[in-house]
Amino acid sequence: MILILNNLFPVFALIGLGAGLKHLHLADESFFKASDRLVYFIFFPVMLFWKIGASPTVDDGATDLIVAAICAVATAYVISAACIKLFAVRAYAAGSFSQSCYRFNTYVGMAVILNTLGETGVSRFGVLIGFIIPIINVLAVSTLIWFSGRTIDNRQRLWITLRSLITNPLIIGCLAGMAYARFIGRFPVFIDNTFRLGAIVALPLALLSIGGALTLKNLKFHLGHSLLGASIKLLILPLVGCFFLKFLDASTLSFQVGMIFFALPTSPAIIVLSSQLNSDTEFASAAIVASTLLSFFSMSAVLLTF
Repeated sequence: MILILNNLFPVFALIGLGAGLKHLHLADESFFKASDRLVYFIFFPVMLFWKIGASPTVDDGATDLIVAAICAVATAYVISAACIKLFAVRAYAAGSFSQSCYRFNTYVGMAVILNTLGETGVSRFGVLIGFIIPIINVLAVSTLIWFSGRTIDNRQRLWITLRSLITNPLIIGCLAGMAYARFIGRFPVFIDNTFRLGAIVALPLALLSIGGALTLKNLKFHLGHSLLGASIKLLILPLVGCFFLKFLDASTLSFQVGMIFFALPTSPAIIVLSSQLNSDTEFASAAIVASTLLSFFSMSAVLLTF
């Protein structure tokens, strides 16, 4: 319990603070939108670049984690596709539902891993997301297009997918950090101190923004399918991920990072893609709330295995 209290309470306390600030009108929607843009486009990519770039050996032994994550996410994707049919998820909500089953909240993951595993864990997590985000985006865009009701040729489909990848600041930060770590591997002190100050801002702002974006009004209309998506994301995905990590005889660090990764709530980014590709943003909002609230229990269960 001490492990859970020390490592999860600070994360959910800041998320709760964000929700409280919005409820008490101490911060409005424009504040959260502005802070979210700052985190997404500047502070978080820079932090990823810094954390990964200063660890020249961080990718050593990460193959087991990457392979296990790809296999587990692919399995969750197939399960989500089956559930769309079995549980009669409407075509309008199908793309959002599918995303909610395997997309992950990078900010929560970074905060929990930093608290639990420190700098080495953060660097390993950064390498993982550099590989897994492009794969997840391909799966998400493909499914959204399939259920969008729009006729899109292969060239348009490819362009939409590539645009979502090459303009993603988190991917750019991770890949740039890996390249820097490979060829240089250290920062001058004045640059290192600058990045350190920026990193102090990144996670608190990100967690406050998550809390500010949570709203319960859509949850009651989409409760059943939201809970189904959260069950796949927070129960089935960690179990499948654990199987693949053990099957691959993953190192201790890879196992710990991987299990936290699998237990993370779904990403707020599912709303962005859903709105762009004609899927149900109200369902996406409900899925984010359900997944975020229930992720406390999935991450607590994971931390108890350490």
